Amino acid sequence: MQLQTGTFVASVEDSQPTLSSTYEQPRNAYDEAFMEDRQPRPHWEILLRNMAGYTEEEVLDKQRRAQRILREDGATYNLTSDPLTPSVWSLDLIPNIIPTHEWRLIEQGLTQRSHLFDLILKDLYGPQELLKNGIIPSEIIFSHPGFLRQCHGVNVPGIHHLLQHAVDLVRDHTGQFQVIGDRTQVPNGAGYALENRTVVSRVIPNSFRDSQVRRLAGFFQAFKDMLTSLASEWTDTPRIVMLSPGAFSSTYFEQAYLANYLGFPLVQGSDLTVRNGAVWMKSLNGLARVDVILRRVEDAYCDQAELRADSFLGVPGLLEVVRSGNVVLANPLGSGILEAPALIKFLPAISEFLTGETLTLPSVATWWCGDKADLDYVINNIAQLIIKPAIRNANNSSVYGHTLSEKDKLDTIEKIQQNPHLFVAQSYVPGSISPVWLDGKVQARPSLLRAFTIAGKEGYCVMPGGLSRAGESKTEAIVSNISDSKSKDTWVLAAEPEKQESLENEHIMLQDEALQHNLPSRVVENLFWMGRYAERAEISMRLLRTLFKQMNGVDPLPEDCHRLLLEMASTQTGCLPGFMEADDEMFAHPEEELVSIITDGNRAGSIKSNLQAMLSCSEQVKEMLSADTRIIINELRDHIHELDRAYTNGLPSAPEESLDNLVTSLLALSGLNHESMLRGLDWTFQEIGRRTERALQTATLLRSALTTPLPSASQQQILESVLLSVEALISFRRRYRNRARIAYGLDLLMIDGTNPRSLLYQIDQLRKYTQALPRNETTTAGLSPENKVILQSLYAIQLADLETLAKVDDDTQTRYQLEWLMTELLERLEQFTVLISDKYFDHTAGPQPLMKSIGESRL
Repeated sequence: MQLQTGTFVASVEDSQPTLSSTYEQPRNAYDEAFMEDRQPRPHWEILLRNMAGYTEEEVLDKQRRAQRILREDGATYNLTSDPLTPSVWSLDLIPNIIPTHEWRLIEQGLTQRSHLFDLILKDLYGPQELLKNGIIPSEIIFSHPGFLRQCHGVNVPGIHHLLQHAVDLVRDHTGQFQVIGDRTQVPNGAGYALENRTVVSRVIPNSFRDSQVRRLAGFFQAFKDMLTSLASEWTDTPRIVMLSPGAFSSTYFEQAYLANYLGFPLVQGSDLTVRNGAVWMKSLNGLARVDVILRRVEDAYCDQAELRADSFLGVPGLLEVVRSGNVVLANPLGSGILEAPALIKFLPAISEFLTGETLTLPSVATWWCGDKADLDYVINNIAQLIIKPAIRNANNSSVYGHTLSEKDKLDTIEKIQQNPHLFVAQSYVPGSISPVWLDGKVQARPSLLRAFTIAGKEGYCVMPGGLSRAGESKTEAIVSNISDSKSKDTWVLAAEPEKQESLENEHIMLQDEALQHNLPSRVVENLFWMGRYAERAEISMRLLRTLFKQMNGVDPLPEDCHRLLLEMASTQTGCLPGFMEADDEMFAHPEEELVSIITDGNRAGSIKSNLQAMLSCSEQVKEMLSADTRIIINELRDHIHELDRAYTNGLPSAPEESLDNLVTSLLALSGLNHESMLRGLDWTFQEIGRRTERALQTATLLRSALTTPLPSASQQQILESVLLSVEALISFRRRYRNRARIAYGLDLLMIDGTNPRSLLYQIDQLRKYTQALPRNETTTAGLSPENKVILQSLYAIQLADLETLAKVDDDTQTRYQLEWLMTELLERLEQFTVLISDKYFDHTAGPQPLMKSIGESRL
């Protein structure tokens, strides 16, 4: 019996599969999966045998499932400022497989390399013997912005200064791994490797289990233990935080994922402050001392006081605290100098000088143009080389000599000759060829591997795996840009089966430490506003749905009702002046303004604007959201795109239906938070945001709809519209039959404590939540200001006389008492939000940077 999928061919009856590659044998490149006779390498046989049993549709289904899991997990890279279009992390279903005997050699070489880089770091910021003895030319170090003179003499607790290290590797055509680069200041990628493993092990579990793949949990536990040990000299219970550039960092998902997995708070520079020679986190309970910072912010942006004053990402005064030994950074500031490509040329001599050893893991051949002989070689062989800037940053990219025209070659040479010490050249090493699932079939693509090490008590611990990437381009033989490549899980095969419990640890890290930490103020502030924006969007959409139903009803809408409903739409959303200053023409043809209120994302108060703001808040607290919450948020994004399509040609024929899915998703989000979230401070502040906004929106709705008296029939229609928009019309009719009096409507919407949408219910809930907040004790001065405001609002509602509120004032011809009460409630609620913000969301104004920073971590 033969199974043929168009991808692999396998004999099911034979004990040994007969497999053949669907792509031609690569030239001048190593094939990861197949030998020269096109038979599979032994360590690939299990995977290829299992995959040969899949039909093409089954493989496509598994690939789609993998991408769906990534999207549900919120796995993104290079997130833009638009929360509606995040770039989902790209993962290839076929892993990169490395056999045990090969990995032992790689592991040995990585350990040796990390140890050497640790010695280099200690020397450059210590005795500088490498410079004094001419092993490294001084120009390479002193002209490089990554060398921070402010860090000279700074010590790191323990025997290692380099605490984490990432190394980029490629195989040459012989199969030998070569190092092409190092990442030391912000070694990203380990979190993506963990996510890849989680997804692939779920999608192809049989292949994963049968292949005896080494687990990653031990590495991350060692990572956590290492960070904990850094502050052991002064505390047994260190507070460890991960410092992130923020939600729009290209690798923010990894930062949130790792912080959640390891159980550390994810903070930004604004969450930290320097006081009394220490670093403190601004938490709900006040300032909490920070002992260790796992940073994902590049060196220069970490301290506005001593490094880049235009940074928005750092903590002013951080370097002084580091020098005093009151906080530890991993990696230490100044480690960016180790990433200088020019160092690679001198590593053999450096290793011989510092350790007396020869590096077992070679580096790619490198020429530094500051050396005259190297410069001549580069100029004469530029077509065969890759030209790199000696100072790596986002604005200086590599130049591939073989792609240059004659004019471009001359221009590049001229640029090099002007400042030769600022350029490095490396030999062109095409990546080894890996099988990749692209366009419905397996194709051959170049690949590279990023490996990771962390410092331990007895040396360096190497992750048994890594982040593999394969290019998607058919023409390029090297992986140069992550946005044009697919990531791969990296399987290091074990010599014998590992203990089963390590798989459980890999997916479920203990979270007790995370639960014990105080939440950063920024996190609860974003949850607070996430609740407010969700509620604001929901009630606006409910009102607009009611408006559309009334406008498209069987009976014509009276003119006074039509005008008032349109004015209510402008007032409720805040899209002013809108219909509040409209002429007869605009009232007769309101379609354009209504479309703008719904779909104009740049208009404050519009439906789309509120939803975008809510999604932005959710990105800021990604690490706090459950898997189901992320699924609903993804559905919201999809529904927003559907909304844009529905309104492409103006107002659709049944506009209320276009809002149904969005309202349903917001209700699902609210229900999930209510039924599934632990009743911690994160839930409390999200609920405070929701209840505050619902009270504000209800008071606004009552003021805009009911303060202007109308004829009896019109008044009843407006009252029913209000009740319908807050899901109370059925309850009203059941309670009051057909007696549609304003006082009865106010009874249900204002003072009915059993109605979860009444004003009384919202204010009473706020009273309970406020009393449960930290630092809210009653003092000799009496109640706290926020408690006073809430109680005043509660009493105002409870003491209100509904008949008086419903009465039309003879002088103003309005329901003046109702308008006055609603206005007073709105002012008190706005005052309440200010008091909450001042007390819990900020603890210091701090130094303000003069310019916006453009730096961020890159993979």
